[in-house]
Amino acid sequence: MKIRRISWQQTIPLRRRVLWPNKPLEYCHIPEDDDGLHFGVFVDDLLVCVASVYLTLNKARLRKFATDPQYQNQGIGSQLLTFIITFLKGGTVDYFWCDARESALEFYKRFDMHVCSERFFKGEVAYYKMEVAL
Repeated sequence: MKIRRISWQQTIPLRRRVLWPNKPLEYCHIPEDDDGLHFGVFVDDLLVCVASVYLTLNKARLRKFATDPQYQNQGIGSQLLTFIITFLKGGTVDYFWCDARESALEFYKRFDMHVCSERFFKGEVAYYKMEVAL
């Protein structure tokens, strides 16, 4: 397994397959991608997990975190998130945050992230804002 920086274009197929399988590829690209930091986990040269980070002043926002279903529950996403947090600690970022799906709250709590909002919805999916001070 190898973790490395990738282009936003490399994230799109996996984002779509995992997060929005019924949407067109264009739906999976956001304007902020051009300025974001994108990371990928490769297993035998196959991209199996992606995550994007968007920096604003002293804050970093995690978005579009997706792991191929065949590779979920194997610790790959945890290793990528650990890598990203360690990477961010080496810079000027004070806070790391995300809009976490309600179903993923326990996952993010393992990284000392805490809920800092009321529940809200994007479409029919429930989310909470979560953050951690770095």
